[in-house]
Amino acid sequence: MKTIELKGSAREIAERSSDQTRAIREIRNNGGVPCVLYGGETNHHFTVKASDLRGLVYTPDIHVVNIDLEGKQFMAILQDIQFHPVSDKILHVDFKEINETNPIVMEVPIKLQGLAKGVKAGGKLQSQMRKLKVRALYTNIPERLVIDVTKLELGKTIKVGEVSFENLDILNAKEAVICAVRLTRAARGLAGTASADSAE
Repeated sequence: MKTIELKGSAREIAERSSDQTRAIREIRNNGGVPCVLYGGETNHHFTVKASDLRGLVYTPDIHVVNIDLEGKQFMAILQDIQFHPVSDKILHVDFKEINETNPIVMEVPIKLQGLAKGVKAGGKLQSQMRKLKVRALYTNIPERLVIDVTKLELGKTIKVGEVSFENLDILNAKEAVICAVRLTRAARGLAGTASADSAE
């Protein structure tokens, strides 16, 4: 996986909810985003600049995040993001602390590779899933899960249970369809014409 650096400032959690709400509103008004890092010995509440999150959030890539909290270093992955329902502004981010000994669960983008036999025969390759959920040590998780579709024939599918990757456990349902080659309308028309001609 790629890595990205992120610098945060620790924030206090107010005892009263009204004070906490006011503090969070002020953070956002000043261009910050409240965050939480959990999964380690203790949870850390901190703030980052909204602009610093762009390279992490607005990308299809997955990252290990090196978080600097006022001189203390943590490795993490992005776990959850809350967006404003109207403006799509980032409201809150959860990070999960990781290490080299404990497996993590995350969704990894799929890359379909090759020219399918079914496409050569007039079909269209359709992707049904953009990511697969895997469990593994973070050091074993690739940037992309490459799936070869060269042998995929017209009308056939590739299901989750038919693929495997070294050192990864796939958590999606085995019957879920990753991709398929469907017969296009144009190909159906040509097939119908050919049938009619042969009948004559």
